[in-house]
Amino acid sequence: MKLVQFGAGNIGRAFIGQLFAQAGWEVAFVDIDRDLVAALNRARSYVVEIRDEPPGRIAVHNVRAIDARDRDTVADEVATADMAATAVGPHALDSIYPLIAAGLVRRRELRGGPLDILLCENLHQAADVFRAGLAPHLPEDFDLDADVGLVETSIGKMVPLISDAERRRDPLTVPAEAFNTLIVDGRAFKRPAPVAPGLDPKDNMAAYVERKLFIHNLGHAAAAYIGFVARPERAHLWEALEEPRVEGIARAAMWESANALIAAYPEEFDRRNQGEHIEDLLRRFRNRRLGDTVYRVGRDLHRKLGPADRVIGALRLQLRHKIEPSATAAALAAALLFDAADDAGRKLEDDERFAAAVDDLGPRAVLADVCGLDPRAPHDAALVERIVHLYEQLRDPQQREATLDRLAADCRPSVPG
Repeated sequence: MKLVQFGAGNIGRAFIGQLFAQAGWEVAFVDIDRDLVAALNRARSYVVEIRDEPPGRIAVHNVRAIDARDRDTVADEVATADMAATAVGPHALDSIYPLIAAGLVRRRELRGGPLDILLCENLHQAADVFRAGLAPHLPEDFDLDADVGLVETSIGKMVPLISDAERRRDPLTVPAEAFNTLIVDGRAFKRPAPVAPGLDPKDNMAAYVERKLFIHNLGHAAAAYIGFVARPERAHLWEALEEPRVEGIARAAMWESANALIAAYPEEFDRRNQGEHIEDLLRRFRNRRLGDTVYRVGRDLHRKLGPADRVIGALRLQLRHKIEPSATAAALAAALLFDAADDAGRKLEDDERFAAAVDDLGPRAVLADVCGLDPRAPHDAALVERIVHLYEQLRDPQQREATLDRLAADCRPSVPG
């Protein structure tokens, strides 16, 4: 059995490649990093370093790699694959659509049958996005819905950034936490769903995609944004969460979404299982061995504060189900002040542009242009003013501490006992 894995980065190797290789599959990575491709082909293996309790090292064998620029070889691999997967990031999807399309056409010529593609991207409605991006690259007579299973997944595994020095020293080792469950849309497969340890098919995938985005991703982001405002000198997420106010506001934001999801999907979620999920996530966020940073978790503001992403999407969900979004609104206000850098003092250029827009145009303009919150619309106006008021209080050093104290106290009652 062969998996063609687009993306040999953190999630591709530390999660998807590991999961399938350990289940006995051959894993063929497709990547643009020539040095990494060459190293994988020399070693035919790599190591996942488990930074958790207990720590460990997992040797992953029976792997190889193809340069994504070698389009004919990539097409041949897709044509003969038993399954494909993507973990390239939403911004890079456009670059792989032509490769996959060429492989699908060749597969049809070989009468290889349907191909299932695991969409391992942190992307809401990933199947719809992928279908719209892939279809223009296929012939008009290609039956995409019949011949391709676009299988959404919920990526819950946390993988920290690897420094340039670490990558140069050992390009074939990737760190990760121990968590290794991949939730997949069990109803999207065109062929029988694979059986592999850690693979967890669900019938109601929308519920689990939203749980990942609006509890896990929201809580992660809230911890980073509130943590940066409260204690900007604390670089690691676990350090930020040592501040009780940060953990309390992050937990409350997660519960705001959890209560909304319980209302939306009562057949899947209840207070008990969501409470267990939230506390497990907070335990994992506090993992010191993982070394995850406030910068990594909070960066990429244009995407993470987009209209359908973890913060704004959660706000919309909460309001739709009449849940008061106190902590989530606070996280958004803090995000407008987020200015963290990596360990070398570097920031994403896009985040620098975001910060400049907040300074030059003001928070209302950014909430409208980036977040899709319209201060002129009756259903958004009060929310925008609330967030701007919080932003101004958190920005003011003389008001910040009292505001954080009040937020932590106000959010506490929103968490069910």
